[in-house]
Amino acid sequence: MFQTIKNALKTPDVRKRLLYTLILIIIFRLGCYITVPGVNSFELAQAFSEQGMASLIDLISGGAFSRLSIFAMSISPYITASIVIQLLAMVIPALEKLTKEGGEEGREKINRYTKLLTILLAFIEGLGIYLSYRSSGIFLDTGFVTGATVVISLMAGTALLMWLGDQITNKGIGNGISMIIFVGIIAGLPTGVNTIWKLILGEGTFSTTGLLVALGIILGAIILVAAVVFVQQAERRVPVQYSKRVVGRKMVGAQNTNIPLKLAMAGVMPVIFASSFMTFPAMIIQMFIPNIGQQTGFWHVIYMFSIATSTSNLPVGYSIANAIVYLLLILGFTYFYTYATFNPAEVANNIKKNGGFIPGIRAGKPTTDYLSSIISKITLFGGLFLAVIAIIPMLLRFTNLNIAFGGTSILIVVGVALETVQQLESQLVMRHYKGFLE
Repeated sequence: MFQTIKNALKTPDVRKRLLYTLILIIIFRLGCYITVPGVNSFELAQAFSEQGMASLIDLISGGAFSRLSIFAMSISPYITASIVIQLLAMVIPALEKLTKEGGEEGREKINRYTKLLTILLAFIEGLGIYLSYRSSGIFLDTGFVTGATVVISLMAGTALLMWLGDQITNKGIGNGISMIIFVGIIAGLPTGVNTIWKLILGEGTFSTTGLLVALGIILGAIILVAAVVFVQQAERRVPVQYSKRVVGRKMVGAQNTNIPLKLAMAGVMPVIFASSFMTFPAMIIQMFIPNIGQQTGFWHVIYMFSIATSTSNLPVGYSIANAIVYLLLILGFTYFYTYATFNPAEVANNIKKNGGFIPGIRAGKPTTDYLSSIISKITLFGGLFLAVIAIIPMLLRFTNLNIAFGGTSILIVVGVALETVQQLESQLVMRHYKGFLE
């Protein structure tokens, strides 16, 4: 592996992509410390410490939300816009045709629509943030000019992050949006290390109990990472045989190949989608009902239920109900994202057109049903695995531990890391080098 890294650094093109990505990551991290204009820094820390959903948004934004920086919204509007566009593509024939048959031009149009919707959602979310915290005293002035400046600054920050993500995808090492989320989560690693250190030397004296707890956390994290890597890399290989056929003037012999079906085909996107959906009601409610956390009534219950994903010290009922809905959302998005990227009927038709067949399965509809059955089973397992890992932090809230790195963090970090390794591997393979995974 070290030789592979050395080869990557010795290759001019790959080295240039790595350095370019590093520069953009530094820009992102610097932007996380640039507070929007008109904020009272002395009131900021106390106001955000009282907001329950800040920790979940901070998870993606790398602490930018609690600082109310220009990157406070991170790329959450883009994630929401992507969900909306994919849902619309399932019900609007023109969008569906553009997605499946538009080719490169169609992808560019879909990307353009997603970015336009992202700007609109960024405006709504930025306005919601300003209206939610206007009465908390963190702004020096609550007039129209200050509000417009805050909202525009937040929108500009989201737009800049979209541009950074595109640049990392096109000119860097790839997976730009995922890389931004990855860096934001990794930024919380020192906090997690500090928390574990305090368990061992909490009051300046050595604690045997704290040491055992810290070792348990480290061991659990290692097991969790190993499990995530195993599931992310696991695949079901469906054998396919092709009969002899004439290609041009040559007779091509029979071939045996397979269709690799990933156990977690959707990756970490269902967890990100579900997290965005869970916190969305709280943000909308805060827009219209200031100080909702200190009130009572129906909307207070909905608000508390929404922030239970990332908030401790709530009644057990909220956490249990939130965990159940969170699990169902992750399962639903896993199926949605899997079937959006893998169409059994289309794959079966392609196999049939090329003179292939799955041993023991007739071509056509039986092949489609067979592939659908396999996809349904592995997707159920993958979705349940993602849900269990994501819900682990909710169980830890019933203890006195406050670990920055939970199951969702590990899922995203490991998933993006594996995708990035594969991207680098493909870059090296094109230059006749061995990859990371060989």
